[in-house]
Amino acid sequence: MTNTARGYIQIFTDGACSGNPGPGGWGAVVLLQNDSVTELGGGDRPTTNNRMEMKATLEALKFVSEIPGPVHFYTDSTYVIRGITQWIFGWKKRGWKTAEGAEVLNRDLWEELGQVVQARGASNKVDWRYSRGHVGIPGNERCDQIAVAFSKNDHVSLYTGSLKNYPVSILEVPADHSLPEMKSPTEKKAAFSYLSNIGGLVYRHRDWPSCQKRVNGQSGAKFKKSTSAQDEQEILKSWGLPASTPIKEG
Repeated sequence: MTNTARGYIQIFTDGACSGNPGPGGWGAVVLLQNDSVTELGGGDRPTTNNRMEMKATLEALKFVSEIPGPVHFYTDSTYVIRGITQWIFGWKKRGWKTAEGAEVLNRDLWEELGQVVQARGASNKVDWRYSRGHVGIPGNERCDQIAVAFSKNDHVSLYTGSLKNYPVSILEVPADHSLPEMKSPTEKKAAFSYLSNIGGLVYRHRDWPSCQKRVNGQSGAKFKKSTSAQDEQEILKSWGLPASTPIKEG
């Protein structure tokens, strides 16, 4: 396929996180109309999978912010696609509150992503396309490799060069890029609390940002989401602590 026939920017992105929350990474592959390919990647500690998916999306779009043309954007994150095409409008109207009245998670990234997408305008709009992960789509698989490498602090060489010499079949895209049906809210257990453990001193946090604030930059810090009071006890045991260990309110 020639660049003239293509006439658009093509992007694949992916995010990875060990522990969720835990050490994370993101990756992106950007193909421009002039047949140049650029791989991007980075990481963060601690973080969540959704933040890494968003970071990949944001950094890829910022990379092409000054390049005109429509964008075919492939991601396996339904959170990103539904968030930027559906949910964000209601969040803004409600002052960045969910329909249930809770604070919108990752607001900082959503606000920046919304601005970047809006700045492209109608003539350079982003066409959001779902690419199911781990089914052999080359672009998605390569982004996953980059993201996982950054999450593990492993070395990965990021390619910059021509499409002709790029070893990944980036033009192979999913035939069906429609979004899967949303899962019932009951299928995913809500967080009862987030526990943080620094040197055996355990705190209970009611949201992830407060837990993240305590463990960020702390060597040897442990943290995990619980789904019930009983689950909290199981987490304490997994950390080698008695189930009766006092938990302070964070």
